[in-house]
Amino acid sequence: MNIEHLITMANQIGDFFKAYPDADVAKKDIIGHIKKFWALRMRQQIIAHVQEHGGQGLSPIVIEAIKENQALLL
Repeated sequence: MNIEHLITMANQIGDFFKAYPDADVAKKDIIGHIKKFWALRMRQQIIAHVQEHGGQGLSPIVIEAIKENQALLL
C-alpha cells in the first residue's frame, strides 16, 4: 500500500486518540487499533517508515506509539 495513504490513516487514528487525558493510554489504543484493523503488511510498512525515515509525516504521538510498542504490531 502507498506509504502516504498509511501515514494519513495513522495520523487520523492518532488525532482521535490524542484527545485522551493519559498519553500512555492513547498510545496503547493507537497501537491496538492499528493491530486490529490493519493487515500485517501495512503494519510492517509503517514500522519500516518510522525506522528508516524517522516517521516523516506522522504526528508525534503516532511515532512514539510505534516506537514504544513496535513488537505488538508484529
